[in-house]
Amino acid sequence: MIIRDQSALLAPVERDLRLDLFRGIGLWMIFLDHIPHDVVAWLTLRNYGFSDAAEFFVFISGYLVGWIYGPIVAGGWFIAALKRLWRRAAELYVAHIMLFLLFTAQIARTVRRFDNPMYADEFNVHHFLDRPDILIGQALSLRYKPVNLDVLPLYITLVLAAPFIVWGLVRRPNLTLAASVVLYVLSRRFDWNIASYPPGTTWYFNPFCWQLMFVFAAWCGIGQIGKIATWVWSKTVMGLAAAWMAFALLIVMTWHIPALEAVIPKWMIKAIYPIDKTDLDMLRFTHFLALAIWVIHFVPRHWRALHSKWLRPIILCGQHSLPLFCLGVFLSFSAHWILTQYTRGVWEQLAVSFAGILIQIGAAWLLDRARQVPELFVKVTEEEEPDEVTPDSAAAATAAIAPVGR
Repeated sequence: MIIRDQSALLAPVERDLRLDLFRGIGLWMIFLDHIPHDVVAWLTLRNYGFSDAAEFFVFISGYLVGWIYGPIVAGGWFIAALKRLWRRAAELYVAHIMLFLLFTAQIARTVRRFDNPMYADEFNVHHFLDRPDILIGQALSLRYKPVNLDVLPLYITLVLAAPFIVWGLVRRPNLTLAASVVLYVLSRRFDWNIASYPPGTTWYFNPFCWQLMFVFAAWCGIGQIGKIATWVWSKTVMGLAAAWMAFALLIVMTWHIPALEAVIPKWMIKAIYPIDKTDLDMLRFTHFLALAIWVIHFVPRHWRALHSKWLRPIILCGQHSLPLFCLGVFLSFSAHWILTQYTRGVWEQLAVSFAGILIQIGAAWLLDRARQVPELFVKVTEEEEPDEVTPDSAAAATAAIAPVGR
């Protein structure tokens, strides 16, 4: 007999504003990184270490899955968790297809309006413009993806697998994490990946490898990280983490300052390269963990600044990550178009970068205001139509219909 704890479905979860803050920062970094030759992109993480915003998002997504759905599955409500997560995967899929159609339409219009095929080639859209009948089917099956649209298919895959991942973590957390490590090692050893289009290509984000970041984050989210917190935040581990970040900074600086490359021994260069993003190179994974150790140390959960007006715009963006990501894809292409068609001066780069961030903040504010508007479902008959809705009746109706969720 399965005992179900209904409190697991009804109990509210306190929002961790740090996750929204880091998601907001990640959204801004993705927007800036997608603008080629942008001076403001020097502020993003990828210029100072092995990891970048991709690790941010996958880790935060996995952590939230473990944190929110772990208690639900542990309470015997696996089907409820599966329903919620698969519905989220469906939302991501619809968002990806709509983004694909609008993004390719934006590029196609730009190519024809300015008679410049460079955009189609640069963003991997020329295949779609040549054979839209074939490419529509490839896009629906997530095999064909223009540049900058690679990450949503990864999320869709991970969210679809999330109920079973959480189920395993709730029952055998360390064994499930070990299985994830084995899958990661085997996929790198035997080059496992999902076929993409055109033939001979594979997914840019290999889900068989990136699942390790997601599963590890979910392992932390269900509370396992608390069991080793004393060790993780010990002086020894934090010192090693700081040394690793310093080493990563040195290596990355050699990409920008060729003279520094002479400092790195040849055997070390041969050992660490290539630092593969597609298969989540362990240098990227460990660099992110080292960074996370220090960030969590300096930004505690109840940090007062999280409620300040200065961080509010970033947190708002993080709380609406899916629509803001989709908007950022369009904004980054628009910024790239402006800089390509007109000028690439520093002031113009600053202008389009900060304009894009301000547009994202404005969109996040509008979405937040829209979410706060109460929805009233009032049954009205022809014989009995209310003259007005009073504040008291509105509050009562809102309380009656408000969903109690996590």
